[in-house]
Amino acid sequence: MYDFIKGIVDYIGPEYIVIDNNGIGFQIMMPNPFIFSKKENQTVKIYVYHYVREDTAALYGFEAREEKALFTKLLNVTGIGPKGALAILASGQVEQVVQAIENEDEKYLVKFPGVGKKTARQMILDLKGKLENVVPEYFPNLFNDGVPEYNPSGYTPELEEALLALKALGYSEKETVKAAKELSKEAHTTEEYIKLALKSLLK
Repeated sequence: MYDFIKGIVDYIGPEYIVIDNNGIGFQIMMPNPFIFSKKENQTVKIYVYHYVREDTAALYGFEAREEKALFTKLLNVTGIGPKGALAILASGQVEQVVQAIENEDEKYLVKFPGVGKKTARQMILDLKGKLENVVPEYFPNLFNDGVPEYNPSGYTPELEEALLALKALGYSEKETVKAAKELSKEAHTTEEYIKLALKSLLK
């Protein structure tokens, strides 16, 4: 019914914003309403999804069309409603969620609020291979060969290699995580990371 609403940010709450469009205030549920904290009283464009059921009707809004597309896909997953889908988008980027589904990364997906192992598995079963139309322009190489390796940790490839080397040397997950927190503050080569980590761990 609606594709987007353009208007002035009239109110920002913890769960929704109100957009004044020609004197009508539209209450729009958002993943992260406070991203508009610096845009109050300014004109913005929000992509919206009109959710209607027998006992409820609500507008859900997104900064990007890709977020709206992923939200719509998530609603098709058994066990995920609009609040659950919104929580996923509030906690993760579109690219990260899509890549986690394509890589069957249940460990990453269960980090989202309300997503257990059963729901994570259902997301993969229902959506894997069906999300390319969500991100064709936003992430044009996501489904092509040569896409950068999926890296939910956020560490550089050099640091990832160093951590793998430490694990091969017998260091525990707890020890490597502790080392990673310190090492991630600066950029180094893999060899430099290993040397610095060993120096820290051997203290």
